[in-house]
Amino acid sequence: MSHPSRTRVLVAGLGDTGVLVAGALARRRDLAVTGVTTRPGLVSGQELGLRLARPEAWARDYRIEHERLRRLDRVRVVHARLTGADLENGTVTGRDATGAERRLAWDLLVVATGVGNGFWRTGELLTPAQVDDDLAARHARLAVARSVLVVGGGAAGVGSALQIALRWPATTVALAFPGERALPQHAERTWCGVRARLEAAGVELLAGHRAVVPAETDNLGPGVVHWHGDRTPREADAVLWTIGRVRPHTDWLPPEVLDDAGFVRVAPTLQVPGRPRVFAVGDVAATDELRTSARNRADRLLARNVGAWLDGRDPATYRPRSRRWGSVLGPEPDGLRVYSPAGRSYRFPAWSVERLLQPLVVRRGIYGGVRDAHGPGVRASADRVGDDA
Repeated sequence: MSHPSRTRVLVAGLGDTGVLVAGALARRRDLAVTGVTTRPGLVSGQELGLRLARPEAWARDYRIEHERLRRLDRVRVVHARLTGADLENGTVTGRDATGAERRLAWDLLVVATGVGNGFWRTGELLTPAQVDDDLAARHARLAVARSVLVVGGGAAGVGSALQIALRWPATTVALAFPGERALPQHAERTWCGVRARLEAAGVELLAGHRAVVPAETDNLGPGVVHWHGDRTPREADAVLWTIGRVRPHTDWLPPEVLDDAGFVRVAPTLQVPGRPRVFAVGDVAATDELRTSARNRADRLLARNVGAWLDGRDPATYRPRSRRWGSVLGPEPDGLRVYSPAGRSYRFPAWSVERLLQPLVVRRGIYGGVRDAHGPGVRASADRVGDDA
């Protein structure tokens, strides 16, 4: 139970954005921070292609136990799936792995539950073994495939096509997208650079192919994809659907705080209109059409605004970007390419990614320090849901 003199903050979701928010808020001694998550640690939704093609390399940088993140040392981590919220009385309900349901009380609520858009981003309550099994099974399916068809022209699709082609050069890899170009939410210059990388890796580009989407798109198995119009159907040993069918994880929230698509309505301060004690950030927050607060370090702005609200200061406003940017293709043999909002490419050599970017910029700078996987201070498990309402 939290000390009565401290403000209780509950961060719903400890994914890429939620971990950063919780860690930043926990630095204030007047806050008692609890994070609720369906994952046994940080299991990032980033770099799908690397996750599929080289799961061990992906896990090294994108799967981190909560106990290894130093900024979460003062955060109580609860492994549960949220099932409801009482915004008037400041409680949420959650169900843990045993099926038990309890209440958690809060004074401030931060919604960072993210979205689902494929098997790599779901709202299921997972154990470490289940994460292990899924990583291995998806990789094994691709390893024996002689042909792979990636459907979808967003960053997940183009990155996956390249990573699969690089990992298995003898495999026929095709990328299908409905428009004349992929990456429609990125600058044209970004697509030109990415297209060159795809073509150099032998990826076949199927522009103008709008797929007839089946009911099941998560199995990564063999299939025949049909297209709208008179396009010839395409068969592949493995079909990867990355079509951006986004589903916000908000079924536990009252409809009054959601927009028509189920995302959390927020003001420029990242507070829910009419609910100043409720904040939202990341893919789940309806900040703008592209929901860019997940990629522009809005976690820092949210943490500052929580402090401003508590201290009676004026909050800052979030200004969204009009284009997506960042790493599109993921780590390549010659390094990591990062694209600016204008589409300029900056390459970090492979040695700098391993020795500088990940250990210094990401682990120390962004995450505030990450312990070795088997080093001192690593605890065995997170707390279960308790009734503290």
